Amino acid sequence: MRPGAALSSPIRRGLLPAARRAHLANPRALLAGHSVRPAGRVRSLLGGHPQNQLGSRVRSLLGSRVRSLLGAVALGVPVLLGGCTADQAPPVPSTTSDAASTPATEARAQLAALAAAAEDRHLVASYTLTVDDRPNRTVVVTHAGDRTWRVDIPGGALSGTADISIIQTASGVFQCALQSPLRPDPTTCVRVAPPNGRIASGIDPRVQHLFTDWRGVLIDRQAPLAVSTSRPLPGTRGTCFSVDSTSASLAAPLDVGIYCYDQDGTLTGARVAFGTLVLAGTPSPAPPTVTLPGPAVDGEPLGITAPPTPSRSAEVSPTPSG
Repeated sequence: MRPGAALSSPIRRGLLPAARRAHLANPRALLAGHSVRPAGRVRSLLGGHPQNQLGSRVRSLLGSRVRSLLGAVALGVPVLLGGCTADQAPPVPSTTSDAASTPATEARAQLAALAAAAEDRHLVASYTLTVDDRPNRTVVVTHAGDRTWRVDIPGGALSGTADISIIQTASGVFQCALQSPLRPDPTTCVRVAPPNGRIASGIDPRVQHLFTDWRGVLIDRQAPLAVSTSRPLPGTRGTCFSVDSTSASLAAPLDVGIYCYDQDGTLTGARVAFGTLVLAGTPSPAPPTVTLPGPAVDGEPLGITAPPTPSRSAEVSPTPSG
């Protein structure tokens, strides 16, 4: 087909206006002689003003694209935020309670270990016992190789006027009333409980518990105790622990207070309900076993407090009237 043939046909057919037919019949003349800008061709193709038509279409296209994008963003932001929330680690709880509980847990374990070591300590040790309104006394503890034991307590009975020993042998627990200047009677012993048994409160001086059954309570991690380290008692060495009961409804299985242990398990001090006990000097080796210092008898044990003294008026009989 010759150039211009496709254009000459509509021209011949009279389908275009005369002015356009003249221009289209000679396109080179149109471009060379009339300084026609390309925008004229855009106007003819778009059928109107290029800025209005093109701008309208661009705005329409951009508007639809922006609306679609904003819709997707609106739908996606909650999902993204939800995903970030789910992926983030849960908030770290406050470490205040952990910081408080961790040392307490460590102190409880350390005290249990030291009390367990004390179970294997076989020694003879002297302690100074301090009680309010009483002179200081020296308590001697013997823990023999066969696990028999003896605790000598000066002034431990009859309101401080009688010296006693609490002793455990294979036959049981005995209270021995020791001969002393205040009580010149010969030493005798009375069985007060079976082995590892409980002594009645009226005859129990309580000092021996620090070296016997209370150690088992300190070892027991299930015992209702709260333990923390404390300032050392004066004259003690090692580590001191504050021991309290966590049960408000049950009687404490031991005296709450301060317990101090050396690294080898030696009790170096304690401050409990009955007084303060502090190790005096260096412990010495223990004997193989403990024996009673006197014969076992069937008499009554001495009470912790002395019986009341009869009043003067009760001793004097009334004078008959006459």
